[in-house]
Amino acid sequence: MKNNILKKMAVAGLVAGILTSCTKNLDLKPTNGITADVVYSTPAGYKQAFAKLYGSYALTGNTGPSGDGDVQGIDEGTSDFFRLYWNAQELTTDEAVCAWGDPGVPDLHKMNWTSDNPILKGLYYRSYYQITLCNDFINQSSDATLTSKGFAQSDIDAIKQYRYEARFLRAYQYSILMDLFGNVPFATEKDAIGTFLPKQIARADLFTYIESELKAIAPSLVAAKTNEYGRADQAAAWALLARIYLNAQVYTGTARWTDAVTYASKVISAGYVLVNDYRWLMRADNNKNTSEFILTINYDGLKTQGYGGTTFLAHSSLGGSMNAGDYALDYSWAGNRTTKSLVNLFPDMTGAKDQRAEFYTPGQNLDINDLTVFTDGIGINKFVNRGRPTTPNILTTGAPGSNQTFCDIDMPIFRLAEMYLIYAEAVLRGGTGGDAVTALGYINSLRQRAYGNVSGNILPTQLTTDFILDERARELYWEGFRRTDLIRYNKFVESAYLWPWKGGVKDGTSVGAFRVLFPLPSADVSANTNLKQNPGY
Repeated sequence: MKNNILKKMAVAGLVAGILTSCTKNLDLKPTNGITADVVYSTPAGYKQAFAKLYGSYALTGNTGPSGDGDVQGIDEGTSDFFRLYWNAQELTTDEAVCAWGDPGVPDLHKMNWTSDNPILKGLYYRSYYQITLCNDFINQSSDATLTSKGFAQSDIDAIKQYRYEARFLRAYQYSILMDLFGNVPFATEKDAIGTFLPKQIARADLFTYIESELKAIAPSLVAAKTNEYGRADQAAAWALLARIYLNAQVYTGTARWTDAVTYASKVISAGYVLVNDYRWLMRADNNKNTSEFILTINYDGLKTQGYGGTTFLAHSSLGGSMNAGDYALDYSWAGNRTTKSLVNLFPDMTGAKDQRAEFYTPGQNLDINDLTVFTDGIGINKFVNRGRPTTPNILTTGAPGSNQTFCDIDMPIFRLAEMYLIYAEAVLRGGTGGDAVTALGYINSLRQRAYGNVSGNILPTQLTTDFILDERARELYWEGFRRTDLIRYNKFVESAYLWPWKGGVKDGTSVGAFRVLFPLPSADVSANTNLKQNPGY
């Protein structure tokens, strides 16, 4: 499965040690005898370096401030990009709690993290590692450099296409940093490597940069739905624009609802279609979901072995009386589960009405009296290392994945359902270029898939922004959206919305407003005189 890009990612392992990062100066330096001059001497070398840009999303290592794959307090498995991102986006909200006492983990749900939190530092360094790889590739693939290589024109054209995708991946990572950390260090391929301390860019200015980059490269990316599975195309650029426009008021102080409608519509009009069954989304054969998936992080049990990504999500959500073998896994990690705040958004916990309620309840307690006890909280069985069920409505049927330790489940970064939800919310908030009737149709299409019929459809009067927030939770839970959504709705730090153990209190409490941003790592602030720490830390 997922042959093309994963084959390239496997080859990229040959150059995995070539480039490492030091985030205090976004440095790149060789760690073995293979230098950049050697890597970029042939078209094949360019392809390998390009594959590493995507491979760094699914593979671990090289994330720490010294580039050696170690951030103090977390192991290499924890340093996977999506695992770190998921922790930041989900454990800080009503959608997830974790029983583990690993450094940094308990502080996230209690919302008392510091500038030395290992999880947040790991995510910060991981994002900059990937940006640094992109900057180097973009620099090495400039028109002038390619012309000097004497490559065939067909090879030059292919490398230029890689460069556009590298610019997209860099913009995506900068969007993560903008969302989570606000004002951050900034460097592009134009900055000399290893000779400067990057300056801090204002959040609003970074928004403008990301927006301009995406608009600049979108026409040169391949058409929607025509790239290899797992590689960015025009629809991925439009989807990221729609996402940042939805949150523009948070980032810049100025709402961009009409732009959110425009770009969500561009994606929707590109020919994507919802897959028939919600329960197919996060399965071992979900590479079949190309009608709905716009861009994915590709995981494969044989080719991308690591303890992050969907391997982490599938294993960590098993515990108590759950049998790992039923999910084609070898072990239950007894870590993550959810709170009653998410469960209560569904008409029932069994999924009999709304199939998106992929909860495990036997032996689990709805109320959480002890965060460290896995059976306190409701289990989530959304991520299953089996193919599509061979027996209808029996979740634990379907062909097992290729490996019982490492999962085959791909992680969608963008999928069509999110674009429906962006369109609807932006229209309700006053965005033009769309209409409420179409918005209602998109929402009801999600609910018809979930209910299997029209019994879950809502009326026009029920379509409100608050309904959209709840619907986003029902549709997108555990996919890395909740923190950002709650902040956009002013329900993250405020007392207006509480959930179990918010702020470290069983029934929940408000926390300081400064926690809408995570802190920059203290080590970077100390090392780089250009950086100013976020308020409150």
